[in-house]
Amino acid sequence: MTATRAELFAFLDGLSIKHTTMDHRPVFTVEEGEDIKAQLPGGHSKNLFLKDKKGAFILISALGSTEIRLNQLHKTLGCARLSFGRAELMEEILGVTPGSVTAFALINDQPAQIRFILDTALMAHDIVNFHPLKNDATTAIASDDLVRFACATGHEPEMVDFTAHQAP
Repeated sequence: MTATRAELFAFLDGLSIKHTTMDHRPVFTVEEGEDIKAQLPGGHSKNLFLKDKKGAFILISALGSTEIRLNQLHKTLGCARLSFGRAELMEEILGVTPGSVTAFALINDQPAQIRFILDTALMAHDIVNFHPLKNDATTAIASDDLVRFACATGHEPEMVDFTAHQAP
């Protein structure tokens, strides 16, 4: 069953995680939301739903400006070669559609199938911003609370410094 925004917020409230949300027009890319992000403090995320050649699923939440080289990423993560997960799988596992991928969708991955990767550059911010399951709003929480949220959904995040793995 797919959680609603209200159910997500109730889950955060149950964990005593403070959150604030700003409704806005739907945005589908990092670039489309530049004017919105300018109004919101903290680190702004981009989120990648990936599948490796062996069938494992990975969700990466990174700082919007972090460069992630998909063709080299499998070496960094120690997995088989990666590609973007199909929209149907994204909806089935995370309960979200393309353009709305978010760390908050981990609430829908039950039992946990997804390996969750967090960018250290994103986590360097005190506040981090994600869509609350749809791309027509942005919800801000403390970065430490994002880790607590992920763990509460059964997803122990792995921290990766993507800048350390970029080819020259």
